[in-house]
Amino acid sequence: MPIQPIRLFGDPVLVTPTSEVVDFDKELRTLVADLTETMLAAPGAGLAAPQIGVPLRVFVWDVDEALGHLVNPTLHLGQEIQEGEEGCLSFPDMRYETPRAMSVVAKGWNMYGEPIEVEGSQLLARALQHETDHLDGILFIDRLSNDDRKLAMKEIRESDWFGTAIAQGITPQIKVSPHNVFEKGL
Repeated sequence: MPIQPIRLFGDPVLVTPTSEVVDFDKELRTLVADLTETMLAAPGAGLAAPQIGVPLRVFVWDVDEALGHLVNPTLHLGQEIQEGEEGCLSFPDMRYETPRAMSVVAKGWNMYGEPIEVEGSQLLARALQHETDHLDGILFIDRLSNDDRKLAMKEIRESDWFGTAIAQGITPQIKVSPHNVFEKGL
């Protein structure tokens, strides 16, 4: 399967909520394979379909030497909050403290349409939340404190990769998460 280019911050597909997968077919299996190969080559801990320009509710992860994927996920978040650095392949070389639930139960389907449930804590919980956010058009910088978001935007404006996006006519869209990130409603 071919490695796909990863969309960078500023691309409208990254802030657009995705559509549910309705066909569990060969195309979906090819998408999961492309996402996996692209994520491993990057390398990253997760990759969502919008990050390669596909507006569908699919993502993959590679955490603690365990590869996985989830289609049409729903999350049930634990009450305890973890703080920790988080990055994103759509924001090269950026990492910021990002609050997330310490544990999560993710439900959805595999690429064959079979129901699956994934329980994760710490890094896996963070990855599952981060990638599900991508499917809802929410970026990790949307979850930062106001001060950190300002620092992140300054870093973005000064980055080489962002200058390239602007030259290609891609304008960033910033939005604040509709979720309260400092309470249990991540």
